[in-house]
Amino acid sequence: MTLPDASSNPAGADRTFQVDLRGLVDLLSHHLYSSPRVYLRELLQNAVDALTARHTLEPAAPEGAFGIRLYADGSVVRVEDDGVGLTEADVHTFLATIGRSSKRAEQVAEQRGDFIGQFGIGLLSCFLVADEIHVVSRSARTPDAPAVEWRGRGDGSYTLRTLRASARPRPGTTVTLTPRADAGEWTRPTQVRALARHFGSLLRHPVTFSDGTGGTGTAVNPEPAPWARPHPTPGARSRALAAYGEEVFGFTPLDTIELDLPAVGLKGIACVLPQAVPAGRRHGHRVHVKGMLLSEQAEEILPEWAFFVRCVVDAESLRPTASRESLYEDDTLAAVRDALAERLRAWIARAAASDPDLLARFLHAHHLAVKSLAVHDDEILRMLLPWLPFETTDGHTTLDAFARTHRTVLVTANVEEFRQVAAIASAAGLGVVNGGYTYDRELVHRLPEIRPETSVADLDPATLTAHLDPVDRETELAAAAYLARAREALAVFDCDVALRTFQPASAPALLVDSREARHERTRSQLAREQEGGLWGDILGALRQEAPRAQLILNQLNPLVRTAVAIDEPELARTSAEALYGQAALLSRRPLRPAESSLINRSFLDLLAHALRKDH
Repeated sequence: MTLPDASSNPAGADRTFQVDLRGLVDLLSHHLYSSPRVYLRELLQNAVDALTARHTLEPAAPEGAFGIRLYADGSVVRVEDDGVGLTEADVHTFLATIGRSSKRAEQVAEQRGDFIGQFGIGLLSCFLVADEIHVVSRSARTPDAPAVEWRGRGDGSYTLRTLRASARPRPGTTVTLTPRADAGEWTRPTQVRALARHFGSLLRHPVTFSDGTGGTGTAVNPEPAPWARPHPTPGARSRALAAYGEEVFGFTPLDTIELDLPAVGLKGIACVLPQAVPAGRRHGHRVHVKGMLLSEQAEEILPEWAFFVRCVVDAESLRPTASRESLYEDDTLAAVRDALAERLRAWIARAAASDPDLLARFLHAHHLAVKSLAVHDDEILRMLLPWLPFETTDGHTTLDAFARTHRTVLVTANVEEFRQVAAIASAAGLGVVNGGYTYDRELVHRLPEIRPETSVADLDPATLTAHLDPVDRETELAAAAYLARAREALAVFDCDVALRTFQPASAPALLVDSREARHERTRSQLAREQEGGLWGDILGALRQEAPRAQLILNQLNPLVRTAVAIDEPELARTSAEALYGQAALLSRRPLRPAESSLINRSFLDLLAHALRKDH
């Protein structure tokens, strides 16, 4: 933005921004800022920057000598600070940085590296709620500097004039807004106070608020952050940090982890969530920069696996984006993310080494998060893998306890496969872990790294069927006719039928069928249906020998012993279909339409047969 030279306009004359101000305000409100409420944050940022410069100018000034005062009575909003103030040239300089990329603007930005924002764009954000901005400022750099008055209007014009010294006896800046009628939601006294508390609760300079009803105003930030305050005992400090976490996030933390990265001036806490959260769901974190709240949804401050904590931090060296509502992704942020991840690992290690009760409560709630970390972190793997819970044929138990009972650990590829074999494998004395959940199969395969005496193998149907006892030849010959009819009835499902003995005797049948086998059979069926076409040629090229499902009937089950003796062909066929349907239901996998139809038909046919027999 280019401004007219000050000497070419008489004092107090109207000047015009060399930009489309209304277009710029629309850009700010719809594309840069998330809400008009940020106007107060921008004013607070300007005031904090001015106070920072004032302390640099007067380092001997006592702490608390300079502050910020807010006032709102429904008709005006005023922010006054005791900062370094502005001269007429400063006003031109800072406003000239808006919307212009130049060597001069870059030099100004570099000089303001210790500050939160930029005066000009922060001031223009006030047009989100007001049609006129009134600024009176007096510079502290020159003792006899006059006060400067700047009035900016929503139509793009502004005036700049010099005032008598009495207009502003002390250095500093006062910004007064006359809110628009439609901005009352953001400029009511109660809202201004709430916004000031929201954005400025951790500011290092004293901030007070007054609504004009009397008194000197109330403190917006009456005390420092809990990690910056002294506490009589470590226990008192822990309780104070936990209470602050509960106040900020609305839950009682399972534990609090103190965060301190001196290299970037970062301090804060991570609050461990007391309940599990969905895998991959990332919570936003509260990030303050130099005390000013930057974002409540800063996901990028922690790695993805750390979804079991919520953080509130205050940092000196993190770089805000242009909207100052999120963090700029750079090397500093990457280093901070890695360092904070290391703090979380260290907390897990301390809990594992010295607080088994806390570790147990943590793993009960967040074992999935720890599993995701253990997959890629060998240290966490060695510390916690034996203590992580898994679904097994011995129930939900830790790998450590499971491996003490089973020297060979078998792991299924998916949940469906585990549910098919769990009861039979348990009765056969096989130790099987459900590897179908996220990370579980990969982690179980790494168990020998921790326990070399334990071996791990994938479970396949051959492993299971090898533990099922064959029936004697006489029994198999007697059942041959029934088995032939059963195979014929179930041929539509590419299912073979066999007779074995296994525990528990209460299980009439076991359906051994993998998801991969069903996919291969479906592809083969499509290839047959599309034979001769291009799509059929493609599927045919991919075709393999389609593995068949296997329905294994349990000779120890009284129902099966009765079924294999059936002479009536139709009844034998119906009973075989019913046994298949029951085994498919017990596998808890999704049923195909043909299987659902078979279950309904076989049930009705058996019911009709029973009713005919009764009559």
